[in-house]
Amino acid sequence: MRNKTRQVRIRNLYIGGDQPVAIQSMTNLSVTDVDGTLEQIKRCKVAGCDIMRIAVPNSESVKAFEKVRLQTDMPLVADIHFDWRLAVQAIEAGADKIRINPGNMSLSQLDSVIACANDHHVPIRIGVNGGSVNKEDLNRAKGNRAEALNSSLRRYVRYFEEKKFYDLVLSVKSTDVRETVQTNRLIASLGYPVHIGVTEAGLLCQGLVKNAMGIGALLLDGIGDTIRVSLTSDPVNEVYGAKDMLVALGLKKGVTFVSCPKCGRCSIDLEKTAQEVYDHVKNSDKNIKIAVMGCEVNGPGECSDADLGMAGANGKFVFFKHGSRYKMVDGDVAVEEFKKEIDLLTDDN
Repeated sequence: MRNKTRQVRIRNLYIGGDQPVAIQSMTNLSVTDVDGTLEQIKRCKVAGCDIMRIAVPNSESVKAFEKVRLQTDMPLVADIHFDWRLAVQAIEAGADKIRINPGNMSLSQLDSVIACANDHHVPIRIGVNGGSVNKEDLNRAKGNRAEALNSSLRRYVRYFEEKKFYDLVLSVKSTDVRETVQTNRLIASLGYPVHIGVTEAGLLCQGLVKNAMGIGALLLDGIGDTIRVSLTSDPVNEVYGAKDMLVALGLKKGVTFVSCPKCGRCSIDLEKTAQEVYDHVKNSDKNIKIAVMGCEVNGPGECSDADLGMAGANGKFVFFKHGSRYKMVDGDVAVEEFKKEIDLLTDDN
């Protein structure tokens, strides 16, 4: 069961409460490359992204951010570090949400940001992470970084509440999976929407593993209202990774795709076949199960509970629908024929 939180509006999207878990990513170009930034946003949206974050490191970036804002309807978050004036400028430029680390600002500067966000009805994500944990909090926690991060975030939340600002999204991240999970469990009781992920997780394969362990553990606990799978990779891979996690946990509609790991019995190019089929269905929001198998041993059994399945051996593929064998196709046309069958099924759904 999902942890109950306040609901926060980000442009035309709500997170928290009973809303679905939202997927977000972050552009990895300078926002001054307006066309490139828009292209990344478009590809991420097609892949299933709900929110995009953009780094805004200087005044030139604010101007570019405003141009991007005018050319997309995607909810946009301005990522701000150190300079409170950029946070104010980004809000005035149309940011739907801002991300700040309050520890990087004086209280008077933070007050100015809060006032501007209040005036424009823009939510604020408070972010603290393992790399910038407050040393005093760390000392008080006797070196327990999870406790230190929890204390730091709770202090900021109290300050915002004293200022009567409640449109908050909370985020505590670490490169350490256990630390990320422990800290998010500690802050879950605060009642605000939580942004979860494992920060600086690494390259594609390693990063997906670390994020899946951390994000998956928290989602199974009912914690998490928006997720970002941080990767040193194309942002669209973050979106697909996040979507696959949510579909696997039954938290989002989408195609469940299964394929066998391949063994010495396999006589087809299973990896190529499975990849082509997966690429055809990965953007679908239909709740269907597709199976691609590489031999006659596991094929029929693994395809039996799939809406559609194909099992190949010796240049032929057998097609299955809802567990029943119904067609045999030559290998050289099997993938295209299977795609047509998928399209017919998804049209019916």
